[in-house]
Amino acid sequence: MTLELLQVADAVAREKDIDKESIITAMEEAIQMAARRKFGMHLNIIANMDRMDGNITLKKALEVVNLVMEPVSPEEYRLAQREQRPMEMRPACDSKGYPLKENGMQILLVEAKKQNPKIEVGEFILEDLPPMDFGRIAAQAAKQVIFQKVRDAERGKEFDAFKENEGKLTTGTVKRTDHSGTTVEINGVEAFLPRDEMLPRESYRLGDRVRAYVYKVQREVRGPQIFLSRTHPEFLKKLFEEEVPEISTGVIEVMGVARDPGHRAKIAVKSYDHNLDPVGACVGIRGSRVQSITSELQGERIDIIEWKANPAEYLVESLAPAEVSKIVLDEEEQRIDVVVPEDKLSVAIGRRGQNVRLASILTGWNIDIMSEQEEEDRRQKEFAVMSKTFMDGLDVDETITHVLVGEGFSSINDLLLVSVDEIAAIEGFNHDLAIEIQARAQKTVDAQMNELKDKKVEEDLINLQGLKFEALMEVVRGGVTTLDDFAELSTDELLEMLTEGMMTKYQAESLIMEARKHWFEDEESEEDELDATA
Repeated sequence: MTLELLQVADAVAREKDIDKESIITAMEEAIQMAARRKFGMHLNIIANMDRMDGNITLKKALEVVNLVMEPVSPEEYRLAQREQRPMEMRPACDSKGYPLKENGMQILLVEAKKQNPKIEVGEFILEDLPPMDFGRIAAQAAKQVIFQKVRDAERGKEFDAFKENEGKLTTGTVKRTDHSGTTVEINGVEAFLPRDEMLPRESYRLGDRVRAYVYKVQREVRGPQIFLSRTHPEFLKKLFEEEVPEISTGVIEVMGVARDPGHRAKIAVKSYDHNLDPVGACVGIRGSRVQSITSELQGERIDIIEWKANPAEYLVESLAPAEVSKIVLDEEEQRIDVVVPEDKLSVAIGRRGQNVRLASILTGWNIDIMSEQEEEDRRQKEFAVMSKTFMDGLDVDETITHVLVGEGFSSINDLLLVSVDEIAAIEGFNHDLAIEIQARAQKTVDAQMNELKDKKVEEDLINLQGLKFEALMEVVRGGVTTLDDFAELSTDELLEMLTEGMMTKYQAESLIMEARKHWFEDEESEEDELDATA
């Protein structure tokens, strides 16, 4: 029988292209379990099948220890195995309470040295077990093991094959469909296209051909789980790679993709050949290339733009077909204010904000679009706020105020960050006026600092990144004295405390999130401490 097992293992290994050694090893594990059922589940039994004649030998492995231990109860071994935890042990004793020298799992060091003088604690002594009739057991084990190994191997091949296709396009046939999605058969293997990964209003019938992007492949007990998508940005990118040879050869590179699946998409491309127009190459003669992709995407409109290294130029391109009059970039905040003509505002924003949203995703910048009139109104409010700040804080007239604002000073504290000579160099100013302005600025700042001290304002709030001093004074006068007080404010509450025009809604939101940052850092620290003590 044992020789026959070897022959079966060899035949299956050849037929199914499975490693023969893995089948034999699994057979040995099955025989070990059968032997433990006969001699004792707590024993450490090792089964070995001779690779030449199939003969099976069984040995009991005894761990060499200084004190022989045993499970606290007969059921403990089974429970520990089921719960996947270490066994609770106690010193092993005989019926009279004397420590045991050996108990089938362990053996005392002094006893082990009688067999092997060089053996040490932690090593094992192997003892032969009496022979068993392996005919029926071996045949049963072989059948189960071979079946399982063949199934596991086939699933492993399927997984490996599709794992290589992760991130690629694939085509299959609809096998079934329901409210949750569509099951697609690809080369005899089932893949799943979830409902939320399908285009809007898209539906399939049995036998329809489906083209999709393999976005995830994961191993499961019942085989590889393959997930498809037709809404993923990479699906659009791969379609262009197939349709435009210049992309597949590397002459043109896709730099970014943003999609509102089924409605509109933007794709940025860059050419490494100065004589090749990347947009024209992607559009194709009379739009043939892009039309083919649009048809595959159920009419999804695609804007193809040329990628620019300059952020301002790239942002303007991404907002096409909108006409841009003016842009103001805040590189630190990765934000841009875009000014467009009044009659082009709706085009720039797009239906349901679609155009500006896609441009923001494509470029990675937060975009705030406004008309020329809105920009003028906002600029005037900001100018009025800064002017009032200087007039009240420095006790100067409008002429000097307007000059300071025009020179780029936005707060009284800014005047203390430059030298007297720099202020004196302003047209219409002189050295004596510069000294007087700085003296008044210092007096105002000192008075404000004393006010902060009297109200016991927390240092963390004073040093909150991005919070201007004038805004700080106004929120303090509104009753906010700690960083947590500030963090608990809503955007509307913060703006109500401030003079109109002092801060935009986006700036207020950013400041509140900055103030809340330490909450999440504290939570992470607590989790790390719990993990460390676990």
